[in-house]
Amino acid sequence: MPSLEANYNETQVPAYELPDLLRFENGELAQTPDDWRRRRSELLALFRSQVYGQAPPRPANMRAEVYESSADALDGLAVRRQIRLHFDVPEITPLELLIYLPAHVEGPTPMFAGLNFFGNHTVQDDPAITLSSRWMRASDPYAVVNHRATEASRGKAASRWPVREIVGRGYGVATMYYGDLAPDNADFYRDGVQGLFAPDRTGLPGAEEAGAIGIWAWGLQRILDYLETDEQADATRVTAVGHSRLGKAAVWAAAQDERFAMAISNNSGCTGAALSRRCFGETVGIINEKFPHWFCGNYKRYSGRENALPLDQHMFLALLAPRPIYVASADEDLWADPLGEFLALKAAEPVYHLLGMGGLSAEAMPPIGEPVHGVQSYHIRQGTHGITSEDWAYYLDHADRFLVS
Repeated sequence: MPSLEANYNETQVPAYELPDLLRFENGELAQTPDDWRRRRSELLALFRSQVYGQAPPRPANMRAEVYESSADALDGLAVRRQIRLHFDVPEITPLELLIYLPAHVEGPTPMFAGLNFFGNHTVQDDPAITLSSRWMRASDPYAVVNHRATEASRGKAASRWPVREIVGRGYGVATMYYGDLAPDNADFYRDGVQGLFAPDRTGLPGAEEAGAIGIWAWGLQRILDYLETDEQADATRVTAVGHSRLGKAAVWAAAQDERFAMAISNNSGCTGAALSRRCFGETVGIINEKFPHWFCGNYKRYSGRENALPLDQHMFLALLAPRPIYVASADEDLWADPLGEFLALKAAEPVYHLLGMGGLSAEAMPPIGEPVHGVQSYHIRQGTHGITSEDWAYYLDHADRFLVS
């Protein structure tokens, strides 16, 4: 059984060699953009079979119901919409989508699409937002009582979603409670949308079946489906954004779905932006033990055997190329391995060079609070595991460079 003790000592990081990003499984080297398209398909298949699992295709029977709207939300700054996404399966509860758009912007608006941890009602202290009735993880800070939200939960995540600043910069926000898609609980994570594509509603994921991360990524794609129908949203300029486990899902959604214009990974750590082979902070063995429902069954074969993986997370980040990707860390968040996140982004650079897109304009990890901006962007801020107004300020600057200018 692999050790469940986290290593926080750089001198204890094992020697490792990353698998070659550009080398096909048959040994040939990708040398042209067309070669990369083929290599990219090979890597996607590997990540689906060995890590995140195979999620279903876009459903043909999704129907959107805009059940509440206001043209004067947030003191006139924003348009608010609440949408239910319905499926023709009686057992599937409709998904609740919350959207804020800038009220005084002409033309379709670029969007940030991301999942939230404790319900749409936590994003803003707005009594009009529907209070989620779904199961939630225990949390005193979010006023969750008996695994359910309360009125005291409203606005508890507003610091993570600075909507006024976002719409003030000319962007929209689309968010959904991740528990609507798959409750974050190994015993009943299938109680979300799993019934759409997996008749067996019990047990952990099968060998190549999507676990919760894959289902959350699938949900981000459904948000994009809706945005394609909203005339005020520019579905060609949508950024998938996520923090922690939802950062893993955001990058995986954008990796699979090239309709996303770019992706942002905030403190996504192990099996997100951080290199697995470093075995620093959270490891493959620890994450599979603590969260056995997150990944496909095959991934458990690599617990304590990171060097046996046919891939690593630099390949995961490279799947975004040639689109922009932003990775962010926090200096006290050693569990997520900030250095491993930077090194993974750096190791994805050869693909961006191959595609003529430049690369990461830093040879070493930059100082705290000094972001490196480019098609591959990175920053590390002072503080702990979280997504803050400082992070969002950098992300908005990044979006200005690639989605507006």
